Amino acid sequence: MLIFNIVQIVFLVLIGLATLYIFVFSVAGLFYKQATYKSTGNLKKIAVLIPGYKEDEVIVEVANSALLQDYPSNLYDVVVIADSFLDETLSELKALPIKLIEVSFEKSTKSKALNKAMASLTETYDIAVVLDADNLMATDFLKKINTAFHQGFIAVQGHRTAKNMNNSWAILDAVSEEINNHIFRKGHIALGLSSAIIGSGMAFKYKYFKSLMATVTAVGGFDKEIELKMLKAGYKIEYLDDAVVYDEKIQKAEVFGNQRRRWLSAQVHYFRKDFLNALKDLFLKGNIDYFDKAIQFIQPPRILLLGAVFIFGGLFILSNFLLNNEITFPIYWLLIATACILSFIFSIPKSFYNLKTLGALASLPKGMLTMLLSLLKIKGANKKFIHTKHGTSSE
Repeated sequence: MLIFNIVQIVFLVLIGLATLYIFVFSVAGLFYKQATYKSTGNLKKIAVLIPGYKEDEVIVEVANSALLQDYPSNLYDVVVIADSFLDETLSELKALPIKLIEVSFEKSTKSKALNKAMASLTETYDIAVVLDADNLMATDFLKKINTAFHQGFIAVQGHRTAKNMNNSWAILDAVSEEINNHIFRKGHIALGLSSAIIGSGMAFKYKYFKSLMATVTAVGGFDKEIELKMLKAGYKIEYLDDAVVYDEKIQKAEVFGNQRRRWLSAQVHYFRKDFLNALKDLFLKGNIDYFDKAIQFIQPPRILLLGAVFIFGGLFILSNFLLNNEITFPIYWLLIATACILSFIFSIPKSFYNLKTLGALASLPKGMLTMLLSLLKIKGANKKFIHTKHGTSSE
């Protein structure tokens, strides 16, 4: 019984701390209020950087959409960084009023493409906006970004949300995105911490971003690397909930798995790399943001945490009952399960409470299994380029 209780306490602590983390920030997210920034009338010059690797299916639509901003056309440039595109796609892009930069690398990465583009651009810009090759900006996105940068921010994350919800996987991916927006952006801002950045739909002071990107060595997860460097240097990252970028959600289980494997590998890599430095900066400099980010990277994915709470909680509650163990342990498991469920309820927007989402939950067990398998295959995934192919959807 003693050994059983020791094992149970270990699981209680590990799962309980992970649950407590998301519970605190999910509650805090309920108190988030979008800051109101008034325009000064001064418009900054913006470079919209769109790196793409073999994105022939979506890039022309994205480039055309980016040209429709409610922002003076002479004050922003759409810069498509084309890696391994078809000749016909390049011809279509060359016919548009954009800057097209063709690149080719032995080993392609997003950071290499961005660095090559900024080294090639001769214009003087104030702000760099980074999009994925499938992202569509709301027409007022650049206007809101411009206004925010007049407040002195060095980095701003926009609200990335689903462009498509045409099947169960896309719906689950969309829900996951909004949960992360609530916990890691709204919740963090509400408690005075920095927003997490996502890798797209984000903006930076151009000169700072150019110099920062020149130091990036990441193959995958470049956004994690620059985020840690910004927070270590003491910079704050703002979040604009009303500055919207539409992002294509995955539509196949294998793509879901590959994407998560890349993300998980990057997070584990940077946790190992930065945890001790972050802990030192917490005690010596009071840098809570940097330490929180390092801790955030070791948090289990929300879908796996939910599965762990129900599977291990259920098994331990049943075992405690069969072994006639003390009643306090089942109470602890029920408290953790309640906190976990409430975290999800608080974080999911009301618009997702419908029959389509309920139907998508049927794919949740497969999603949990896919995530678990991805976790088992993360070794070395951050050292190679794993491309997420985008395409058209029915929405």
